[in-house]
Amino acid sequence: MNNMVVLPLLIPLFTAVMLIFFHKRLTIQRWISGVSSLASVFVSVWIVLEVREEGIQTLHMGGWLPPYGIVFVADMFASLLVLTTSVVSAACLFYAFRSIGADRERNHFYSFVHFLIAGVMGSFLTGDLFNLFVCFEVMLIASYALIVLGGTRRQLRETLKYILINIVSSTLFVAAVAYLYAAAGTLNMAHLSVRVAEAGQGGIMTVIAVLFLIVFSLKAGLFLFFWLPGSYGAPPAVVAALYGALLTKVGLYAIIRMFTLVFYHEPGFTHTIIGWMAAATMILGGIGAIAYKDVSRILSYNVIAGVGFIAFGLAAANRTALEGVIYYLMHDMLIKALLFLLGGIIVALAGTDKLQQMGGLITRNPLLGWMFFISALAMVGVPPLSGFIGKLLIVQGGLESGFYWTTGISLALSLLLLTSMLNIFMNAFWGEEKMAGDGIWKSPRLLLVVSAALLILVIFLGVGAEWVDPYVSQAADVLLDAQLYIDAVLKE
Repeated sequence: MNNMVVLPLLIPLFTAVMLIFFHKRLTIQRWISGVSSLASVFVSVWIVLEVREEGIQTLHMGGWLPPYGIVFVADMFASLLVLTTSVVSAACLFYAFRSIGADRERNHFYSFVHFLIAGVMGSFLTGDLFNLFVCFEVMLIASYALIVLGGTRRQLRETLKYILINIVSSTLFVAAVAYLYAAAGTLNMAHLSVRVAEAGQGGIMTVIAVLFLIVFSLKAGLFLFFWLPGSYGAPPAVVAALYGALLTKVGLYAIIRMFTLVFYHEPGFTHTIIGWMAAATMILGGIGAIAYKDVSRILSYNVIAGVGFIAFGLAAANRTALEGVIYYLMHDMLIKALLFLLGGIIVALAGTDKLQQMGGLITRNPLLGWMFFISALAMVGVPPLSGFIGKLLIVQGGLESGFYWTTGISLALSLLLLTSMLNIFMNAFWGEEKMAGDGIWKSPRLLLVVSAALLILVIFLGVGAEWVDPYVSQAADVLLDAQLYIDAVLKE
């Protein structure tokens, strides 16, 4: 038992509550938010190192042993995602200090961000399915507030769509949880794994598994993503960065956890469905990325394409592919946050979201231009940047499992996404100079410093793969052998 396991959840939760009482004191809000985000990073690093040395860490809330009480579990997979979340959220908060505006800051912007972070952290660390639902709802309620904060017509329109689809998915989530509890008699994930293995994943369990797949696919934007491009393009850049980096990844994490720990007994059926959904998502995401001519839509469709690629790795379900999934998840969280943050600077400097109305930014902002170019190369997997390692492992794992057509689609996707990124780079930075943005953005030094910190991590994740690999391999061990997770949680 380790009380530190729950700190990544408690730190942002207490911070969010504290900030409510300082909503008119902007300087104090920024200081508290900054210190809290850095504390989360340090705690997350400590948990990763502790799991590396001591193995899976668990915390039984209130002393109630599983399967009866609430349990939080930090295996290496969850710990790496918690660390990446803390880094991304810290970068986004420091970016927000300079970009979000006093009106939103006075209307509890930072409280909502910390509530969202708490929901994300809790989703990664919980070992109980109903508690996963609770953490999902905390995250979603905060995201409802963030997407509408500012009150523009576009935000209000997209908020209705966003809330509606998430209410539907949450309703299905409750129904799926009820069906599973009726069939298995427990909601503790480790105990569920034991019960499903004992009873066999027959027809009823497979139907429940598909229902969970639909629920989490709606939240992740896997195939059922019609709501995502508009919703992610409506709020400010820093909010879109949080959404693109974190929210879809929570849905993906839930799919990976459920289909490697609980519903892994019929891969010929369930994983084939995931493979087809992944292929469709990659195709449609890639087409959308090159079809649109505005920055927010292009970046949103790149998020969708990344979701499909990660799901493809899960469908392959061998060691090579799952190591690639873990590596690519960390990369995708960092790079999507970075691209949305850089995209926000580009749009503000140009004074427009439309590529046809941009041009010449490289003249006054060469650093921004080349940072965006390197980030684009990293996203599509150009070696030795971070996207290459995860993409190579997933492609290799796909070939090992016989997913030849899907592998071909994933390789073609890289070309489409590279084309979409080059469209932004060439239209925004080259050609005739068109500076129409707000003057306060003309020297966005703090924003570039924050973005540069993320870019350094993206580069390190690629060139430093030798140091990261032992952690990724340990995380893959748990996904490949459910008994490791079960023993850690039910050992007492």
